[in-house]
Amino acid sequence: MKKIFFLILTSGLFQFVDAKAQSSVQIAEPRLGIGFDLGLPIGDFGDFANYGTGGSILYQHPVSKSLNITGNVGYIRFNGKETIGTLKYRQSFIPIKVGVRYFITENIYGTAEVGSSIATANGSGVSFIYTPGLGVEIPVSRTGSLDIGARYEGWTKNTGTLSFIGLRAGYNF
Repeated sequence: MKKIFFLILTSGLFQFVDAKAQSSVQIAEPRLGIGFDLGLPIGDFGDFANYGTGGSILYQHPVSKSLNITGNVGYIRFNGKETIGTLKYRQSFIPIKVGVRYFITENIYGTAEVGSSIATANGSGVSFIYTPGLGVEIPVSRTGSLDIGARYEGWTKNTGTLSFIGLRAGYNF
């Protein structure tokens, strides 16, 4: 069900954008964005977590007309199902990632990031993050744009991998 939802969301996302848009989002100078993140756990992670919500700050630095280097820092809290008796799963993380954003068209981009996820609970440790994704930046002013994206995010640790479908809605300055 979550995979079908993700496919519908991703395909519907691009129907709102004209690939031949008059305004180009491709940037010539660094910019900063702030956004809301939603995580929908899949695989084993979905057995004990229902969803995650949080926020993130995204920095973009252009290296060519269609390629940006990115830095991303956020906070996300996953809430879940009852694990033992009436106790529910709740865990917060601070993901720190670097990567690239490549504009396939003037507004549609592909992204890839790697980094670390730091669990805020004592003794929970650090996980390696890998994140491929797709998104669209919709110009709303001369310097600002809405940033809507979907991604697969995997957090690998020696005890296994937690994975989720991530959705981000943000504004880039």
